[in-house]
Amino acid sequence: MVRMNTVELETELSLFKYGDLEQLPHEYRELREGERADRIEAARDELGDDVVVLGHNYQRREIVEHADFVGDSYQLSARAAETDAAHVVFCGVTFMAESADIVTGSDQTVILPSVEASCPMAGMAEALQVDAAWDKITRATNGRTLVPVAYMNSYADLKAFCAEQGGLVCTSSNAHNAFEWALDRGDAVLFLPDKYLGLNTAHRLGLEEETAEWDPWDPASPEADEVADATVVLWNGYCQVHERFRAEHVNRIRARRPDAKVVVHPECRREVVEAADVVGSTRTIRRTIADADPGETWAIGTEIHLARHLDRWYPEVEVLPLCGDACMDCNAMRQIDPNYLTWVLEELAAGRERNVIEVRPRERRAAGIALDRMLEL
Repeated sequence: MVRMNTVELETELSLFKYGDLEQLPHEYRELREGERADRIEAARDELGDDVVVLGHNYQRREIVEHADFVGDSYQLSARAAETDAAHVVFCGVTFMAESADIVTGSDQTVILPSVEASCPMAGMAEALQVDAAWDKITRATNGRTLVPVAYMNSYADLKAFCAEQGGLVCTSSNAHNAFEWALDRGDAVLFLPDKYLGLNTAHRLGLEEETAEWDPWDPASPEADEVADATVVLWNGYCQVHERFRAEHVNRIRARRPDAKVVVHPECRREVVEAADVVGSTRTIRRTIADADPGETWAIGTEIHLARHLDRWYPEVEVLPLCGDACMDCNAMRQIDPNYLTWVLEELAAGRERNVIEVRPRERRAAGIALDRMLEL
């Protein structure tokens, strides 16, 4: 454990934080889908209301068909907190399981099926790294108050750091409200880790000319004193799935299918957002397709599994992946293999908890403050 420099928190890099999580036993690695599905349902029947299974929108079909709830990260955590289930199996990534542990009761245990399910974007803003950079940039602001805003797609220790520094957390739906909250209390926002969501939010608020992108670890990036006068400082992180979309993908769809409309996630590049008809969170994307008229065609600019789900769930609407065969799945979500789900559920049925995600008490309290501030917006 390492003590941070600017706040009274101890943490470590995410790579070492959950070093006790277990790999899938060999006997589970060759299960066929039919057998696997039967064993999952048998374990669930035995566990009854003692377990709730959460499936993120980006999970594959073989996961979401066994989930009690399917949605976005914070939505799922909130649903888990509303249940009486003793065990929450979160089929998502590490930061999502951490958020669930923060908001659920002390009598609920959160389990992440796979040790490998770690979001690359969350790892682009490690709390220890941000803490080291914070001192550098606040020294350069010459008395201006900088307020940190962490995207939900971040680790619990970064959420805790933001709370300790007077900031809060946001989702892609309420980022603009979080920016306004921060600017009511300070002179500038440090937004992390997603620079594209930050830039798109700045445009929404008319602050696009007052932004600066900062990567304190890149020698080619501006120095702290070169960005310290900006109203919005963007940390240089991004989602590897959404970063791949380009305006040419939108143009190609419109040329090939003039009747098609385009909906994209705000983690996409600015030029993609500008070219789209609708921009919003995964919940907004789902609602857009649910509300579409029969016969409409929509191209989806987000993770490929959500596009596939929507195509199955709403057969009266034609749903196309925005970049066709080049669209990616999330390599972190992919680690939640259905065999892992089989294993952790059967272990629970046998009275054994595997791959428990537990946020440290001091960190949990502070991160909870950051979340509470968001909920007050």
